[in-house]
Amino acid sequence: MTEITFNIPVESFRKIPNPYKEGPSSVSQMYTAICDVKDLPEDLINWMETNPRKQNTNSGVAKKIRASLVEGKDFHLLNRGILLSANDVTFNNYDGTMKLVFTDKEYHGNVDGGHTLMVILENRDDLERGQQFVKLEILTGVEGIFEDLAAARNTSTQVQDKSIANLRDYFDIIKQAISTEPFKDRVYFMENDDGNIDVGDILAILNMFNLDTYPGMDSCPVVSFSSKKRCIDNYIHLYEQYGDSPENPHVKMKPIMVDIFKLYDYVESKIPEYYRVKNPNGKYGAISGVTTPKENRKAPVSKFYEKTLSHGSPNGFIYPILGSLRALLEEKNGVYRWKCDPYEVLEKIGPELVSITVERSRSSGNDPVKVGKDSVNWQTLYMRVMLTAMGN
Repeated sequence: MTEITFNIPVESFRKIPNPYKEGPSSVSQMYTAICDVKDLPEDLINWMETNPRKQNTNSGVAKKIRASLVEGKDFHLLNRGILLSANDVTFNNYDGTMKLVFTDKEYHGNVDGGHTLMVILENRDDLERGQQFVKLEILTGVEGIFEDLAAARNTSTQVQDKSIANLRDYFDIIKQAISTEPFKDRVYFMENDDGNIDVGDILAILNMFNLDTYPGMDSCPVVSFSSKKRCIDNYIHLYEQYGDSPENPHVKMKPIMVDIFKLYDYVESKIPEYYRVKNPNGKYGAISGVTTPKENRKAPVSKFYEKTLSHGSPNGFIYPILGSLRALLEEKNGVYRWKCDPYEVLEKIGPELVSITVERSRSSGNDPVKVGKDSVNWQTLYMRVMLTAMGN
């Protein structure tokens, strides 16, 4: 593990108190600082893997940032600033220096504001010291929610990709498949569309059943949980390569697409019941990441068909269990089909799949996010489903 330290002179520094005093969320901390653009470390450019956007300093966005930086005033007020994730942050009151510690390029570095960082580094030689400042926001202890954080802070790129794909009719494959389903009007394909089902979620779920990309147990679709953006990119890439021809995996998948969405809701609704089979005295609602409806509050409903749920289960549980059903698929005559009834398999081993997943979460610090990213858990569940299918 590489550790690197940045000592940055800052004009102001503040720690924002965490409202959570206990529990998993209490480990996260937020800091804000203002620094002269001349003092921004050059080596921050080497810690960009945490930013899901591609930086293009010739883009219209970058040109506007440059104009604001070089020609304008109050850059620290007009620009959103730079968001960094770090292992540790300290402040020296004596010399006004902020110390950042990065240890893991997967989680530490620039999360948002990559264009701002690059534009500053490329143009600050044209500025005088004290002429322009930039706002820095630093987060620590966010490794467990990092993918959600990066996605939430970088929605515009995802929205743009989805919107362009929609304008080019790339999503017609999905629209046709769900045209008679009750949730079809709740799926949003573009920015500001009505609906509460993100097409990015649909693409992530479908990715779990892509036999062309994941033909067996050796590779698992963990990316469905860890990066919605990559699932969007993969879908667009496949469409640009194959269009709506029979070679496109999503065309092969059309006959079972609705089955997949129904299975999602089924798994989501059955997890609490399956848990109690193996733990008759256990309380599913007490498990970290599980939500229980409060008294006099509306009960949660399933994602697609809005069936009432007893509990809300984390995606870190749902995705690996649902994804294991890929073991029941085969390609025949150019389309995907079920080798055996997935509901029968779930009734046989659903409790075992849930038990394995929950225990994996407990051994990972009661963190469903880690379970969702755990390829070993995905492989274990897949193998269990595969062996059950072979016995049918």
